[in-house]
Amino acid sequence: MKYSIPSLLLLAALGLGACTGPMGPQGEQGNTGNTGYTGAKGSTGNQGNTGNTGNTGNTGAVGDTGATGSQGNQGNTGAVGDTGATGMQGNTGNTGSKGAKGQNGSGGSTVVVVPAPR
Repeated sequence: MKYSIPSLLLLAALGLGACTGPMGPQGEQGNTGNTGYTGAKGSTGNQGNTGNTGNTGNTGAVGDTGATGSQGNQGNTGAVGDTGATGMQGNTGNTGSKGAKGQNGSGGSTVVVVPAPR
């Protein structure tokens, strides 16, 4: 049994090979087939990356000077100042003129003082 399967396979190969004769000449080449249809349009590709940011622009020129502003309102009156220091004493005035002479007196009365009784 060990040799039976390989033996059968060998016999089958020899039997099939013996049935065929030598190879004949090659036949003519057949016609080329029709060109196929064009395929469907492909999908749109992905959107490209955003470009780089541009450089900063130059600084603009200095503007004109503005117009002069309106005059401001009048300021408030200032506070009252401190009282000044007391001045020095003035000079002594001149001596007044001499008064008029008085009249002569009339006769005087005599007054007697009596002591009180004891």
